[in-house]
Amino acid sequence: MKVMLRRFLWTQIVCLSLWPVLVFGQSFDLTQNLADCKRGNDACDRSRLTEAQSAEVARADQRRNVSNCRNSFESCDRSKLTEREATALAVADHQRNVSNCEDGLGSCEASRLTRFEARDVADAAQRRNVANCEVGVGSCDFSKLTPAEVLHLAIAARERNVGDCKNGASSCDRSKLTPSETSEVTTAEHNRNAQNCENGWDECDYSELTPLEARETASAEHQRNVSACKEGLETCDYSKLTQWETSALANIEHRRNYTACSKGYGYCDRSRLTPAEAAAIPAENNPTSR
Repeated sequence: MKVMLRRFLWTQIVCLSLWPVLVFGQSFDLTQNLADCKRGNDACDRSRLTEAQSAEVARADQRRNVSNCRNSFESCDRSKLTEREATALAVADHQRNVSNCEDGLGSCEASRLTRFEARDVADAAQRRNVANCEVGVGSCDFSKLTPAEVLHLAIAARERNVGDCKNGASSCDRSKLTPSETSEVTTAEHNRNAQNCENGWDECDYSELTPLEARETASAEHQRNVSACKEGLETCDYSKLTQWETSALANIEHRRNYTACSKGYGYCDRSRLTPAEAAAIPAENNPTSR
């Protein structure tokens, strides 16, 4: 009898201890079911929803349907839209159709356009055709151009060719240049070559330089070499330095070496120090290895 009573008591204790776990699991399951229903997932069990939850899910269904209709998804059910939602959708659909027609992108239903919208769409199509013809991109229909537009495009094409020739572009067609334009292009080419030479860039033809340009180029090259030597770059050509520059560079290097030795930072060559300088260098600044 005592054994049975003890077993009964233990069973009750176990049940009570597991009760919060069961309640929590059921609560989590109901919360997950509500989330599934609001998202429209197949796992949703609407029979387990409370009245308040059912209303909340219905609102979520309505918002999702409105979104589907706005995005032209197949799952859109227009019959479920309210009068205001249907009107707002009609306005959005109309504006989207107008935009598609004006941009020449997507599906365009010209029959849905008003007389003024159709005029604006035609103007946009004409501007787009002119732009395509001007830059040679996309579809261009010359037959739709007005005489003024044809003249404008001809002028633009000539100016573009002159610009290409001045900039040395491969698309340059010299045969289309007038004598005046040819002179401008020749001047631009000469100036570009002089700039390339002075800056040390590629495509430099020294034979095309004037005496003054040649002197300026030589001076620029010399200054670049002096700078390279001062910075210790491998492009330095010491043989091109003047005697004064060589002396000045030696002084700069001597000061750098002395500073490195005295501070204990950087490359230090004690053999290049004067006896007085060497004596002034602290012993702890000696290199750890040679």
